[in-house]
Amino acid sequence: MAITNWLWDIQGGVTLGIIWAMMALGLYLTYRVLNYADMTVDGSLTLGGAISAVAVTAGVPPILAILIAMVGGMAAGSVTGFLHTKLKIPDLLAGILTQFGLYSINLRIMGKANFGLLNQVTLFSQIKDLGVPSKWAGLVVGLIFIVILVIGIYCFFGTEIGCALRATGNNPDMVRAMGSNTKAYIVLGLVIGNGLVAMCGAILAQYQGYADINMGVGTIVIGLAAIMIGEVIFSKKSYMHRLTGVVIGSIVYRIVIAFVLRISLNSNFIIKITADDMKLITAILVAIAMVLPRMQKKAAAKSAKGDHK
Repeated sequence: MAITNWLWDIQGGVTLGIIWAMMALGLYLTYRVLNYADMTVDGSLTLGGAISAVAVTAGVPPILAILIAMVGGMAAGSVTGFLHTKLKIPDLLAGILTQFGLYSINLRIMGKANFGLLNQVTLFSQIKDLGVPSKWAGLVVGLIFIVILVIGIYCFFGTEIGCALRATGNNPDMVRAMGSNTKAYIVLGLVIGNGLVAMCGAILAQYQGYADINMGVGTIVIGLAAIMIGEVIFSKKSYMHRLTGVVIGSIVYRIVIAFVLRISLNSNFIIKITADDMKLITAILVAIAMVLPRMQKKAAAKSAKGDHK
């Protein structure tokens, strides 16, 4: 029985990890590719969940509701891009302002702080109707979406626009010298990134059966955890390796969280770890993931010096 519980924890962690990886890929696009610290994601994830929940309740097909939510996230990204590129507001503050405004917008969309999807037709219930066991429906949907996204983003990076977007983050001066508009590529990256984040929120709302006004709190830290863990696993590899690393990093993060909760439940710790402690655990994981590459470089440097001697 105990082994079965651990196995289901792993399965649940993998499912949630894959779903949250969609958000991490969007954050990777802005944070790593564009070198842009976008705080919009906390609000755009909730926006995606809110639009998806309300649309499904109104009778919109679940897959169409997800696409509409994605468009909403893209609109949020464009607002952040406008504030930064046209109004000259610093990138961090532009994202915070958009995120701050989205709180009220999300409440307007849902009409309340928590919007349930009880007895509504969702993408996951449709998969179950096809004969997929309920415990595996989330994993099936997540795998389909994440495979399409990873392949799609990788192919996009190989296009002329994708290469220009990557160059904007690496060397904007060179892009401007070639006559390209870096501001347009920044806005494009923010639009695509927040569209992916909103897609994650939309799928997450249908998966858990509700959208909540606070479901996006800490999104950027969770995304950073996935990115950092992925970079530790796939260091200095191709973009396909990096994108895959983000997905694996998200899965590893969720499995670690599930294990920590399971150990706490089965132990006699004086202080029990609950869901309220997840933000602290995430912060510790991100810190460790950020320090590990530096430690690896120092160890490699010492090893190289030792070889020369």
